[in-house]
This record gives sequence, structure tokens and C-alpha cells, in this order.
Amino acid sequence: MATASTLEESFKENPQSLQHILPIDFHSIQEVPNSHLWPDINNSSISHDEKNPNVPIIDLLAPNVVELIGKMTFCLASRTEGESRFTIMDSPLDHAKELWPHDYQIFCDVMENYQKKMKALSFQLWLLILNYLQPYSQEHSIKSFESTGALQLNSYPCCPNPNHALGLAPHTDSLFLTILHQTNNTKGLQILKKDQVWTSIAPVSNDALIVNVGHLLHILSNGEFPSVYHRVLVDQTKHRVSLAYFFGPQVDSMIVPLVSSKDNVGVEPKYRNVKVKEYLDLKAKHLEKVFSMIRF
Repeated sequence: MATASTLEESFKENPQSLQHILPIDFHSIQEVPNSHLWPDINNSSISHDEKNPNVPIIDLLAPNVVELIGKMTFCLASRTEGESRFTIMDSPLDHAKELWPHDYQIFCDVMENYQKKMKALSFQLWLLILNYLQPYSQEHSIKSFESTGALQLNSYPCCPNPNHALGLAPHTDSLFLTILHQTNNTKGLQILKKDQVWTSIAPVSNDALIVNVGHLLHILSNGEFPSVYHRVLVDQTKHRVSLAYFFGPQVDSMIVPLVSSKDNVGVEPKYRNVKVKEYLDLKAKHLEKVFSMIRF
């Protein structure tokens, strides 16, 4: 039996069922239909603090950037130089031709350029994280790393009753890192803090991107970089758009927990070794319970 060799093939083997989703004309509805109600949205505590709590802004040009990376807790804003969802893996050409048969090239050029820049930024962050976890690691192991990625375009239309709907259900990301660009200076992203309080993460500035830690980096770092449980709210008057770039290893890679070489005395791996493909299959079937299945 053939096994998936790419991220796209792996996700195709575990497709999400979309039969329960009903198309809606968001411009004409006056209230949220019963099919889209989310009754438990306000059952958890919500922080109304207007400031981003404990979210460090890390300047990648800072001389102590590796030290700053090590202080990353649940979410990180990274500064660089210079819901309907649409996911692009590799070239967007085929998708774009279906949407705009005679006018697709501009979109393709922009998306391919954005993916190229996000891949470079992701790899830069990846090297900094590795340098923090194992500052004396061999250079050849870094050069042999082959990454994969996907770009997801999210559209969250105005909602007549945002207290009874969600743009994206609570979840964690699967790969190493997710680099998120939030547009229109509109809040929507929320993370669940350790005290079980949902906290909004507002767009920081035009030159900052939000970086979420995914499950595979959580496992690789032996829990030192915890994954982020998050959701997306909708707004009554503002249409929000975001771009999420997912960065991780090839699906045939083996994830082996690393123990930080700075204080590894008596520290044991918390998770067993797991192939990316196996992990993706387990999460598709068991969702957030996947950690309990690979933890020692």
C-alpha cells in the first residue's frame, strides 16, 4: 500500500467532512442560522484587557535574539525587515485558473512571492530555535533538514450576531510554526492562557507577524516551546482577512524530542519518537487527544 510522501497527500488521506456545512449569503442574512450557532462560545472566561498580555515582540535583528527566542512562551510576535478558507500548497496556479480563468497571473505571482518570503522567515526562526535548544548541534544536521509548507487564506465576513458564532473553532496547529498576518487592524485571534482565560491578540503593527507554536515543535522541544490553543472570533461590522503560513518537516521525517543542552541533567524525553505522517494520522482521528497517545 502506497503511503503519503507530501503534506498535501497526507491531508488528502484524512479529509475533513464538509457535508454539514451549508452555504450562506453573508450579505443578506439578518441573524445567525441554527446550522451555524456555537452555543458554548461564552462559557469560558474572556479577558477584556486591550493590551496583548505577555506576548513578546522579538526583533530578529537584536544581538541577543537567541536569548529572546528562549523566552517565548505561548505566542510570539516577530518583526521583520523590508471564515472561508483557501489553502495553497506549492503553486497556486491550478486553483487560481478555476477562479479566474482569464486573470489569474497577478494572484499567482503575489502568492508565490509571499510563500517564498514566509519560507525564508520560517527557516530563520527555525535555526534560532535550534540554536537555543542545542547551541552546539552539528551544522550538517541543520543543512540536511528539508521543510514543507502551506499557505492558508482566511476570510471572516461580518456576522449579525458574533456572540453566537465562531470564525474558527478552538484548535492547535500541527506543524512546527504558523506565521500569521492579520489585516485591517481588526482583532479576532484569541489564545487560551494557562488560567483557562481566552485572551485576544490584536495586530501589533504593520511590520509585525504573529507566530504560533505547533504540536510538532512542542514535541521536538520536549515541551519547552508549548503549542498554542487558539480560536478566531467574528465581528459584527468588520470583515477580517488573515494569511497563515504553516511551516514544518517533510511527512516522512522522524520527530525526536531534544533535551536542552544547557540544563539536561536528569531530564528525560516526555514524548516518544514519532513520524510526521503517523502524528498527522493520529491527530486527524483523535484531535487534541493526540498528545496523550505519544507521551511517556
